[in-house]
Amino acid sequence: VAGPSLPFPTSFPQQPQEADSSSDGLYARVAAAPRTFYDDPKLSYARGPGERVVMLSGSQSYPCAGDGGDHMLLRFLKNKVDYARLHGIELLYNTALLQPRMVAYWAKIPVVRAAMLAHPEAEWVWWLDADAVITDMDFAPPLATRYKEYNLVVHGWDREVYEARSWVGLNAGVFLIRNCQWSLDFMDAWASMGPASPEYARWGKTLKATLSDKPDAESDDQSALAYLLLKNPKKWGARTYLEHEYYFQGYWAEIVDRLDGVAARYRAAERRFGPALRRRHAEGEHALYAAARNAALRKKAGGVPGPDGGGQKASYWRRPFVTHFTGCNPCGGRPNEIYSNESCAEGMRRALNLADDQVLRAYGFRHAGPLKDDVRPLLV
Repeated sequence: VAGPSLPFPTSFPQQPQEADSSSDGLYARVAAAPRTFYDDPKLSYARGPGERVVMLSGSQSYPCAGDGGDHMLLRFLKNKVDYARLHGIELLYNTALLQPRMVAYWAKIPVVRAAMLAHPEAEWVWWLDADAVITDMDFAPPLATRYKEYNLVVHGWDREVYEARSWVGLNAGVFLIRNCQWSLDFMDAWASMGPASPEYARWGKTLKATLSDKPDAESDDQSALAYLLLKNPKKWGARTYLEHEYYFQGYWAEIVDRLDGVAARYRAAERRFGPALRRRHAEGEHALYAAARNAALRKKAGGVPGPDGGGQKASYWRRPFVTHFTGCNPCGGRPNEIYSNESCAEGMRRALNLADDQVLRAYGFRHAGPLKDDVRPLLV
C-alpha cells in the first residue's frame, strides 16, 4: 500500500481542472502573456498532488562492448531524465546486479522488487528497459482513470495471450506495477521461473510446451509473464491490463520511418492554431502547454489523427509514447541478425532527436535535422 507523500517530486502533475480543460480554454491560458516570477511574485511552479510514480531503469555495471555503446546509453538515460524532470517524477537508474544468477532480462525483477520496498511513498513503479525511448514528452499514462482497477500494465493483446497462447502476445520490456502486496507476490511468482530457481530448466520445457510459438526451451521473462497470466487468469490476469490502444511501448521498426512525417504534422498543426503553442515557456508550465497542445491536436479540423500516445494504424500520426529498440542491443554492439547496425543506429538517432527537440524548445533551440547532432535557434 502506498505510504505518505514525501517532500520530493514523485508524481505526475495534475491535469488542468475540468473547467479549464476545453481546447479553447487551454489555448486562452497559454495565449495570455507568459507568466514569470519577475512580473508575478505570487506565481508558483510547485506541482500539485498526483499519482506518485518512480521511474526505474538500468544497465550493466561495466563498459559496453560495442563502439559508441556507452554514448548511446547516455542518450537513452538523458531521455528518461528529461521526461522525469518535465513530469515531476523521480528516476532511479541501477547498474548493480542484485542477484548474481538473475542475469540478462531477468536482472530487472530483483531491481523492481527492491525499489518497491525502498520507496513505500510511490504508488507506481514504472520500469523501462535501457533501450526504450520516450518519444512523446507530453503524454502521461492514464493511471487514475484507465488503470484505476489494475495493478500491472504491460503492452499486449488479450487475444494473443489468452487465446493464441503466444509468447510475443505481450512485451515485458516496459511495465507499470502498483506498489502493493499483490505486486510483491506477483514479482515473487515471476522470479521463481528465473535462473535463480532450481526449477529453471523445468520451467523452460513447460513454457515451450504451453506457448504455441515459443522457439526454444529457455525460460525467459516475457514467456514467464505470459504463462502466469494464461494459467492464473483470476489471480494475476484479472489485475493486469494489456495495453494496445496507444504505444505504451512500440516496436521501433514500425515507427522510426514515420517519425519525420509525425514531426511535420505537429509543426503544421501548431502553426494553424496560432503562435501561443510554439512560444517559449518555463519548463515548470510544461503540463499546461502539453494539455493545450494535445487538446488542439485532437480536433478533427486541423488536428493530427490518432489517439494520445500514438497508435498502429497507418492513418494515425500522433507521436508514439515509447519507442522500444528491442533487438538492437546498442551496448553489446551486435543487433539481432534480422536488423543491421545502420538501421538500428539511424532509428535510435531519429527517435532520440525527436524527443530532444521537445525538450530543447523551452530553451529556444531544435536540432538542425532528424539525424543532426548540432542545433539551431528555434524560429517561432
